[in-house]
Amino acid sequence: MNFAFETYIQSLAGQDVTIIGAGVSNSPLIRMLCSARARVTVRDRNPALPREEWDNLGVRLQLGENYLDRVEGDVVFRTPGMRPDHPALDSARAGGSRVTSEMEEFFALCPCPIFGVTGSDGKTTTTSLIADMLADGGRTVHLGGNIGTPLLTRAGEMTPLDACAVELSSFQLMDMTRSPHVAVITNLSPNHLDWHRGMDEYSAAKRRLLDFQSADDFAVLNGDNPATAALRGRGKTMYFGGHTVRDGVIDGLLPISDIRLPGWYNVENVMAAMTAVRGTVSDEAILETVRNFVGVEHRNQWVATVGGVQYYNNSIGSSPARTVATLHAHVGRVLLIAGGRDKKVPFDEMARMLPDHVKVLLLIGEATGQIEAAARSVPSCPPIVRCESLAEAVAQAHKLAEPGDTVLLSPACTAFDQYRNFEERGHHFVELVGALHRTD
Repeated sequence: MNFAFETYIQSLAGQDVTIIGAGVSNSPLIRMLCSARARVTVRDRNPALPREEWDNLGVRLQLGENYLDRVEGDVVFRTPGMRPDHPALDSARAGGSRVTSEMEEFFALCPCPIFGVTGSDGKTTTTSLIADMLADGGRTVHLGGNIGTPLLTRAGEMTPLDACAVELSSFQLMDMTRSPHVAVITNLSPNHLDWHRGMDEYSAAKRRLLDFQSADDFAVLNGDNPATAALRGRGKTMYFGGHTVRDGVIDGLLPISDIRLPGWYNVENVMAAMTAVRGTVSDEAILETVRNFVGVEHRNQWVATVGGVQYYNNSIGSSPARTVATLHAHVGRVLLIAGGRDKKVPFDEMARMLPDHVKVLLLIGEATGQIEAAARSVPSCPPIVRCESLAEAVAQAHKLAEPGDTVLLSPACTAFDQYRNFEERGHHFVELVGALHRTD
């Protein structure tokens, strides 16, 4: 039993607790707080939020445009997408509220070692690899965080012998005051500059993963990425990268040829995970994981072969840097589907790659004009096809592709102009390709 968690639950009885955001990830938290007999208020912008479950639990709802009016309570849970310095939160603090987050509370109550992963790219793959390596090594593993699964509600079932693999976004890290026992930063490059107030703030949020480590903790950093190679942890620091490879073998243990994921960036993800767990689990467990790991949905995910053309879903590629990395993973000519809502990050680097990597550029969404302008500024720009929708882009790609080509969805933009999230966009792409496959 996790006695710290039990004490925490008991302390919530009679407390006024406000939760901002009633999304899927917050639903277990709301139910937990109600079961602890807290007086719960949920605030959400959506005026049409289904009310029946929350009414039955006695939750007070404040919905619609004015959902952030007079935020108050003994405890206020910030949703990750809300800036910690939002005026509504500042006002709540001034009124005596303790503003926190699900992840901050979890770090305080987790009884077992936490392997925390952040970075601009590769977070989910690296976190999933770490979880699988720990599990193959015999540990009971809890996987969650930004990867989609809330962990606070599961802290009561955890023991000191377990392990947690936690993906952490810059949004979550901005106001964290605790660090994981093993902190992994996969890389740093411009991202989310539509939300952060510049690259300095974004980088500072990522570095916060290291800020509260002790001398007994462990930092794992990318030695090939200039921004992370310049960092050090407060305890032991290890750098992964090309310097650990000799004759195609990583750290004298793993032949690169055994990695089933395409691209050097995935080699880096494997290196990061190996470095994080080596010494905690056996080398045999690490090798077993890597040789069986075939990737994570929406992350350069092979979908189908249709008429000799390979189709890949990299819907997670919501920044130009992600798309650049994914293009490097594909040998041969690519029909690239890109576009959506931009993150205020330039497309110049991606544009410079197009002549050597892309056969046809198919553009969708709000950022079509910006991507096209960047592409046309480069000599030998490939043909550009503007499409009204993802469905039209897939249909056009199918028409233009020849056997041996690759059709790649890697948008370099968020999905929010047309979809709720990158997962919905990726699922739609898979459905569209599936329809092609059935009629081929």
